[in-house]
Amino acid sequence: MSGWLVIAGLGPGDEALVTPEVTNAVAEATDIVGYIPYVARIPARPGLVLHPSDNRVELDRARHALQMAAEGRRVVVVSSGDPGVFAMASAVFEALEDAPLWQELDIRVLPGITAMLAAAARAGAPLGHDFCAINLSDNLKPWAVIETRLRLAAQADFAMAFYNPRSASRPEGFTRVLEILREECAPERMITFARAVSTPEERLQTVTLAEARPEMADMRTMVIVGNSATRRVGRWVYTPRRA
Repeated sequence: MSGWLVIAGLGPGDEALVTPEVTNAVAEATDIVGYIPYVARIPARPGLVLHPSDNRVELDRARHALQMAAEGRRVVVVSSGDPGVFAMASAVFEALEDAPLWQELDIRVLPGITAMLAAAARAGAPLGHDFCAINLSDNLKPWAVIETRLRLAAQADFAMAFYNPRSASRPEGFTRVLEILREECAPERMITFARAVSTPEERLQTVTLAEARPEMADMRTMVIVGNSATRRVGRWVYTPRRA
């Protein structure tokens, strides 16, 4: 097979945060596959075909990319952030399970800077000790699973990074998240709301759990909850490296 498939992360938004490795792969590609706004970040050029699609057809998108690579095309599947963090790398490998003939394809996963790490860097170092990442969308898992993982992470005193905290179709979910945090954590716990980090719309706000309100988050917001030791130093927030 002469084609190849690259699964690439475009970073949090600023083109300066796209890795050279990803830039080179995109430059060599014949086809770009991905969710509509992520494909829109790739400039059109002769010889390049863009394949944007809706965010709820990830497996179909993955199969299409694999098929084109098997036909000899050079395909890049794009995600924002890192492709292995709540993104397309898992979907491609899931599709690959059902397609043994494609398992010999040249497939590479190229890392990117996640929204979680970009937001943490803007705030200081809130993820400086043990932490976990939780996707608060219940599109692909039951809400009961989210609540269980959230409560156990809070009880274990992890710092936590929340992806997809609050959408227009499920605004009540993040309200429930704050309720659970208030049941498990002290009211002075630090929470950072980092919206659209590295873009012109960037906004950063750190408050205590007692001050946090659901409307502080939307789907472009990364929410980072510190652990019990997280504290401020000047305008920065950090978590000490000692337990």
